[in-house]
Amino acid sequence: MKPRPPRPYNPPMPAAKPLIQPNAQNDYKVDASDLPLACPMPEMYLWNSHPRVYLPIEQTGWAKCPYCGAEYTLTK
Repeated sequence: MKPRPPRPYNPPMPAAKPLIQPNAQNDYKVDASDLPLACPMPEMYLWNSHPRVYLPIEQTGWAKCPYCGAEYTLTK
């Protein structure tokens, strides 16, 4: 029997859309599909970012991350 080549432990998964560099900009436009809002957002790289924090944006339409200062505006 011929040995099988080794497989990677965690093969990389293709992203649904390109990942966003966290903390690269200060103003992000978000919509209802992004709720509940967390910084960094799920489509951001996490390796060089701060811990995830959930931001209350539903009432005012605006929120600011206490870690990185990124500002989020809720669009309708």
